[in-house]
Amino acid sequence: MRADFTTQRYAPHTHDAFVIATTEVGGAEISNRGDVGAVNPSVLFVSNPGERQSARMARSKRWVYRSLYLSDQAAVEMARRVGSAAVPYFDKCMFNDHDLIARSARLHRALEADDDTLQTEEALVDVFGELFWRYGTGRRPDAARRDRSTADRVVAFMQERYEEYLTLDSLADVAGLTSFQLINLFKNTLGLTPHAYLIQIRLNAACRHLRRGCALAESALASGFCDQSALTKHFKCRFGFTPMQYAVAVRAG
Repeated sequence: MRADFTTQRYAPHTHDAFVIATTEVGGAEISNRGDVGAVNPSVLFVSNPGERQSARMARSKRWVYRSLYLSDQAAVEMARRVGSAAVPYFDKCMFNDHDLIARSARLHRALEADDDTLQTEEALVDVFGELFWRYGTGRRPDAARRDRSTADRVVAFMQERYEEYLTLDSLADVAGLTSFQLINLFKNTLGLTPHAYLIQIRLNAACRHLRRGCALAESALASGFCDQSALTKHFKCRFGFTPMQYAVAVRAG
């Protein structure tokens, strides 16, 4: 992804992927896992899958950045390719590493050119190999096993039934908790409320429908949104661009 904003504020959200982002112009203030820091052209931003984050442009009049998203499956494969015994976890999210920022920029240009598969593959392995070995030394802090298992059970239910009308009480019943307890469980284990997490699941589903060529209104309803307007509002807030822009980009390859 390459973004060019003159105004943008990302609401609290998570990604089902590693995120690696570099700023080319301007900057923003990012909150990740409760830690707030500024990104600019001298900062490499990295977040682990499932981490709560938000961002705002603050004093910057323009924010141009590039980001890469590495899915869980791709991360496992990448760890194998770079010789890591497991997918690493990153204790920090911001690194002043000009060399790695430059490598990431070369990777982005190779991906945009899309004219040399081997060169792109080499750049991909190079960036993530260096990233994993230089900074991926931490251990993921696990929530209490019982709480995490309960949260995972509710998330699985959401993923199966996201297109339906789901209430807080119905989700709480799955967990065997009160609605209040469920909200606190999600905040403590996933960093988001049940509603915010469900919105993310629905947005991911909408992306799948749009990639298959479905119309916007059809994608909205099939993903559990009440209408196209609701999809557009949440999509723009979550990704920084509209579903129509996403659909056009998909058609363009």
